Amino acid sequence: MTQRIGDDNLQSMIVGTVMRKIKSRTWKKQRYFRLQEDCMTIWYKSKKTGNTHSTFSVSDVEAVREGHQSEVLLSIADEFPPDRCFTLVFRGRRGNLDLVADSADEAQSWIKGMRKLIENLENMGDSEKLDQWIGDWFKKADKNNDGRMNFQEVRVLLKMMNVEMNEHHAHRLFMMADKSQTGSLEDDEFVLFYKMLTQREDVLRVFQEYSGDGQKLSLSDLEEFLREEQLEDVDVVQQLAMELIERYEPSDTAKTLKAMSIDGFLIYLMSPVGSVFRPRQQNLYQDMNQPLCHYFISSSHNTYLMEDQLRGPSSVEGYIRALKRGCRCVEVDCWDGTNGEPIVYHGHTFTSKILFKDVVSTLGKYAFKVSEYPVILSMENHCSVEQQRVMAHHLNTILGDKLLKSTLDRKIPISFPSPEELKGKILLKGKKIDTLTGEVSDEDEAAEIDEDNLHSNSLRRRAKVGSQWTYMDWSPVRAVQMFTSSCALPVRLYQFHFLSLPQKSKQRLSKELSDCVVYCKSVHFSSFKHSRMHSKFYEISSFTESKARKLLREAGAEFVLHNARQLTRVYPSGLRTDSSNFNPQEMWNTGTQIVALNFQTAGLEMDLNDGLFSQNGGCGYVLKPEYMRRLDKRFDPEVPQNRDGYQPLSFCIQVISAQQLPKVNIKESSVVDPFVRVEIHGVPLDQAKQETRYIDNNGFNPVWYDTLRFTIHAPELALVRFVVEDYDKASRNDFVGQYTLPFSCIQQGYRHIHLLSRDGTSIHPASLFVHLRVTKLV
Repeated sequence: MTQRIGDDNLQSMIVGTVMRKIKSRTWKKQRYFRLQEDCMTIWYKSKKTGNTHSTFSVSDVEAVREGHQSEVLLSIADEFPPDRCFTLVFRGRRGNLDLVADSADEAQSWIKGMRKLIENLENMGDSEKLDQWIGDWFKKADKNNDGRMNFQEVRVLLKMMNVEMNEHHAHRLFMMADKSQTGSLEDDEFVLFYKMLTQREDVLRVFQEYSGDGQKLSLSDLEEFLREEQLEDVDVVQQLAMELIERYEPSDTAKTLKAMSIDGFLIYLMSPVGSVFRPRQQNLYQDMNQPLCHYFISSSHNTYLMEDQLRGPSSVEGYIRALKRGCRCVEVDCWDGTNGEPIVYHGHTFTSKILFKDVVSTLGKYAFKVSEYPVILSMENHCSVEQQRVMAHHLNTILGDKLLKSTLDRKIPISFPSPEELKGKILLKGKKIDTLTGEVSDEDEAAEIDEDNLHSNSLRRRAKVGSQWTYMDWSPVRAVQMFTSSCALPVRLYQFHFLSLPQKSKQRLSKELSDCVVYCKSVHFSSFKHSRMHSKFYEISSFTESKARKLLREAGAEFVLHNARQLTRVYPSGLRTDSSNFNPQEMWNTGTQIVALNFQTAGLEMDLNDGLFSQNGGCGYVLKPEYMRRLDKRFDPEVPQNRDGYQPLSFCIQVISAQQLPKVNIKESSVVDPFVRVEIHGVPLDQAKQETRYIDNNGFNPVWYDTLRFTIHAPELALVRFVVEDYDKASRNDFVGQYTLPFSCIQQGYRHIHLLSRDGTSIHPASLFVHLRVTKLV
């Protein structure tokens, strides 16, 4: 990395700069920032806190925004000009870092310098990333910063790297690497020590099984491996073998011999071509010309919320993050604001408020940065007619031609257009005035604050907010949620008194806002029979998770058939005040297209969402299986055997080993005891999970060779989740990493699985090495 220091901006960053770290209009504190010599780490500290400092890796930073491009910096725009302001946007769910430099030149040094470092990282090859990773460990272990590492420092390093190793064996490796016989390891000697430490006996075993002479894979050896183990297409095996040698073999001698060494073989197996996910399906590969209702659509619930549903902040950052993850349906809850400007927040709660026009501006800017396919803006409208007109004005003036204002051919539509036809368009989902009767369409979500709402009429609660008692229009469930969220005693110890008020008249709707709704008219759901007889294809109903489950239990096949004709949206229960999520798989099993999740909350549910939409170029649309799109046949997720073309599959996974698992316990003496769990998520008959045994004290290179077997009945709907946890017999196991992908995208054979953090970000070089085989069951 030292060659990069010639850059003037990086030189300036290494010298360091005093900047203001901004958290709010009132929290603005000076911090000293500098880039460390490795050009990979940013170090910063307060001028008042002595030796206390913090660091973060450049690899954690996703982007740099210039000027007032965050709500925090916009709030102090009158105090600091945009040319001195910038925002570091972190990967995952970590909050942004808003900074103000003392001058425009200093700001530019950091903006350009950070962008250069991010670009360098993105262009870095796997071997360079590994070198960087090794260098990072060397610096961590070199406690006295003398550029050397003695044996005591090596012992500390092994603990840090999750290795519990016999001291005699560790000392033997140290002495073998100490070529200079100085009692310490320098740069090259440390690399040698690392290579001895990381020898892959598991990969060598496979290599030697197919090598004719035990030293190399000839072209014919490699072809046999690709054909017999990796199940590559026989017609392209010879060409593929040549390409792999050319791309991954580091030895020119081996290349000349048209052969692959063990080093080249390992590089290939660790590459994207050797990974568990079939590369072709990571690109856009599906037919995008089907009607919109034939796709699963990546969807967010209460997109504006960054944390919980009661007191957390609302922010346009929620929309930016969701859209950058490929989300294609975002939600906005609109209420009357002051000065005639509609606001967005979670109504009747203490969540903060943002302007509707800021949400629309953000949507206009970020909607199509990751995917060019249509975005649905799901609107829950609580505004007066006057402010609805303001909303319509903002939608039209800010979004312009991006907002779909009429049917594509300006004729009465008879079916949904396709994602391909709707490229670059934003569709508004909301209520609409009937052109013949003048009535406003009803909708389920606004009426059901949650599925446990006890009355359809408005209720008032006498509540203490601060030192004042007040009356608020809350449902009984929302009232109890809000009260108990700030009370220490159990809810049963309180008495609640509710007063019924006259039911509000049906909300009026402005024509201007109604005209913005074209293909996604929100309607109340009566029954599947009523929908089949009376509903139009462009009418969409929203269900809470519990109502959707009830419909699934009572009429699963009818639910699937309904979703072959119309769009359906399912959203989390109002009782999930912590922004937790329901399992989306059971809703996908019904063919529900818009399964709305709290994107701000990491966990199994978002892993499944990320896994499903990781295919097809990450465009946010995944074509449903053919048997879920047909109107002439019925598919019941409870009995997947009763369908045309049913063919169950056997799925066999040999979990061989893991590499460089991260520490999860901050205690320096703690080492991971890892085990692997494989989960199948799909139709009820396919739901299953199995585990390997756990390995004592080895997170660095544990080896299992454990075999797990599953039967898959609906492979087109199945997702496979690989989870690594740290076994703890006394308490709950700790999460280490996971990777989720569609069963239909799996590459068979010997494959590496590159693990992700709880946030869905890479934890390179942590991986699993497995052997996968899928066969038909008779």
